Amino acid sequence: MSRFEHIIVEVAAALEQEPSVNIHRFPVQIKFSDGVLTLEGEMEQIAAKKKALDLAAAVKGVTGIVDRLRLVPAAPMEDGEIRDHVCNALLAENLLASCAIWAIVKKKPEVVREADQGMDGSIDIEVDDGVVILNGAVTSLSEKRLAGVLAWWVPGSRDVVNGIEVVPPEEDTDDEIVDAVRLVLEKDPFVNAGQVKVTCRNFAVTIEGLVKNETQRKMVETDCWFVFRVNRVNNLLQVEE
Repeated sequence: MSRFEHIIVEVAAALEQEPSVNIHRFPVQIKFSDGVLTLEGEMEQIAAKKKALDLAAAVKGVTGIVDRLRLVPAAPMEDGEIRDHVCNALLAENLLASCAIWAIVKKKPEVVREADQGMDGSIDIEVDDGVVILNGAVTSLSEKRLAGVLAWWVPGSRDVVNGIEVVPPEEDTDDEIVDAVRLVLEKDPFVNAGQVKVTCRNFAVTIEGLVKNETQRKMVETDCWFVFRVNRVNNLLQVEE
């Protein structure tokens, strides 16, 4: 067996051992060339996608990853419908009120919210085969992360590529992750953010507290996974008896 073949086998074995990935129900195509590993397929949950990428990146000899993993959409939607939902979500968000919004339709920008003198940011929204692509610039990491989560919350989204820049650049830290997760949980009407304690170390989030049921427990964890750069979630939430 060549070294290239050995790496593919090792990655496949790592995915096989991760319960959330379930490669038998959701097969993953694995390709490897010149140190770059390509993963392609559908995942049931965001946690499975991020765990698969993390496991693959940890295999010795892998120097880069091409991510072609997509989620099974919660509801089937056309690209235009997804784009409209994302645009509306960004328009309704007070934290992004100072951002101009542009929809990219057939590679051409269309004004959703025009830039004004008071604007200090701009976000472009494009959707390609269910993948939401965000570009532009905002003034904080929290704004960038919230925009990404709002895109993930659209039921038809299969993936979110968050290319929004932060200008001026901010240092990304665990504290920034905690702030973003807390913000997202506060924005989610289906969870009680006040009952959840959030900590972070090396971009791995830990959530603790008490929730009403198992559905809320899973929803809080999923919200954490949706946050840009969160690579692990340790769910210690307890369900009320």
